[in-house]
Order: sequence, then C-alpha cells, then structure tokens
Amino acid sequence: MLRLPRTIATNLWKLKYSTAAIPSCKKPDALYSGIFVNNEWHKSKSGKTFETINPATGEIITEVQYGSKDDVDFAVNAAHDAFKLGSPWRTMDASERGRILYKLADLMERDAAYIASLETLDNGKPYRVSYTVDVSSAIGVLRYMAGWADKNCGTTIPSNGKTFAYTRHEPVGVCGQIIPWNFPLLMFSWKIAPALAMGTTVVLKPAEQTPLSALYVAELAKEAGLPLAF
Repeated sequence: MLRLPRTIATNLWKLKYSTAAIPSCKKPDALYSGIFVNNEWHKSKSGKTFETINPATGEIITEVQYGSKDDVDFAVNAAHDAFKLGSPWRTMDASERGRILYKLADLMERDAAYIASLETLDNGKPYRVSYTVDVSSAIGVLRYMAGWADKNCGTTIPSNGKTFAYTRHEPVGVCGQIIPWNFPLLMFSWKIAPALAMGTTVVLKPAEQTPLSALYVAELAKEAGLPLAF
C-alpha cells in the first residue's frame, strides 16, 4: 500500500480541520463520457452505453460509453505503440516525465473545486471530503511520484575478478489497471502515478459506478502531455 509522505499527510490534516474557506459545491456538468485512446475521445465500437447514477437522488447523471473486448484491444494496442522502443514516453528523460506529472498535478489543483464536485455527484461522498481528502491526496500522490521519476536507479554490485556487475531499472511494458468505486480519484492516482513515473504506459478501467472524475482527469492528462488510454 502506498503511503503519503508525512509532510503531505500533515498538510492534509491541517486543511481538513482548519477554518479556511473551501470552495462551494456546485452541481457540475459531466463534460466527458467517452473512451479515451490516443489522446482522443471515442464512442464504443459496439455503440452501447451505460448509465452512471447520482447515488444521493437515483437520477441519471449521463450515459457513458460501454467498453467491450474490441475497445480494450484498441486501447491496449495504442498503449503498446506508445511504449515501443524509441517512443517518447519510454525514452524521454526521467526528469521530463516528472515535469509532466507535476504539470498534471497543477492542472488538477487548478480545477480542484470542479473535480471535487464531480466526485461528490458521481460517488455520493460529502463535498468537503471530496475536496480536502480525495482531490488533495490525489494531487499529493502525483507530486510525490513525480519526484521519484529521476531518482529510481540501479546499483553496482561487488564481484570477483575483473568484471563490472550492475542492475538497471527499465520499464517492461503496458500496465493494465482497474480501480474501485469508493475512492475513484485517489485510487486513480495511486495506480497511474508510479507506473507513469517509471516510464510505462497505462490502460485504465474506472469503476462503472463512478467513472466521471477519471474521465475528466484524462482530458487534463492530454493537456499535460501524458500518453494515456482509457
């Protein structure tokens, strides 16, 4: 289990129990409900959709594209293409990967009130919790892992004779990731941040009960410059 660094946890505790004003909660529009591959939004290949429901009222929030095997294959192939030797994400400087993850965290911080409102609408948890815990923690995880991008390194190993032995950490392939309904955005960050920091590409399936915050952050990932497939 990934633990937040003490400084982030302390700051979140202060924010949660402080008297500082929290942006008001508004009923947000669900801006994105498609399948996100190659930095573009797609409809499902089957044409099917499903409803995501406001658990507080039972009302339909929006229709979301229903991913089938064909859609999964499409996303996985795109992620493999993005991972191939010579592709930008795998071969770019680790410090640049970190910079892009930092940028994603900054964009989430910019839109924190909207994302928290969307999380509350789709998940049902109190807005104050969405804002001070879920969104703030997700931003903290991204920044923490962004800092690790250029600090993950191998070692040299003492050996007998005139030999030079060492280990080198390299990304090995595409990460398939599935997240649950109860902490959609926070679990999203726990999954993508370490994988992307280390140079892998990601295919992620949000929970069908609570897909909206992940889909919105996918668009922010495009703005930040990340190769993601949803």
